[in-house]
Amino acid sequence: MLGFFKKKKKLVLKSPVVGKSIDITEVPDEVFSTKMVGDGIALIPSEGKLYSPVDGKIVNVFPTKHAIGMETQGGIEILIHIGIDTVGMKGEGFTSHIEENQKVNAGDLLMTFDIDLIEEKAQSSIIPVVITNMEKVKSMQCYKEEVDINSTIMEVEIS
Repeated sequence: MLGFFKKKKKLVLKSPVVGKSIDITEVPDEVFSTKMVGDGIALIPSEGKLYSPVDGKIVNVFPTKHAIGMETQGGIEILIHIGIDTVGMKGEGFTSHIEENQKVNAGDLLMTFDIDLIEEKAQSSIIPVVITNMEKVKSMQCYKEEVDINSTIMEVEIS
């Protein structure tokens, strides 16, 4: 009888930046707005510091430092993409504070970046935060509001 009352596995993502959260469909890039790489939320940063939204492991720091891949203990894969069309900046304006395979806690500083330079040289400073393995997600709730690094931006029920 107890097997019917399986405990829900829940993942809470905190905002990786200070700023404002918006719907993923508002991102000015079809790859994100049409959810080709996964579903999530996007952020408009007001300062150039990116923090870890969860406890997890850094799986990938792109050579151009514009994107980070993370994995949670529960196996949820998260892509954090700093800006739109920032790959062409070739790392200019980005400083990484982490390395691949490093374990991080929610709130740890991952990257610093120059918002003004991104706005000048790329399409946008919007930061999509996307779960790339949605097959592991039973349900997801996103919160659109003014945010700081203590704000919950997403709650995910893991299947």
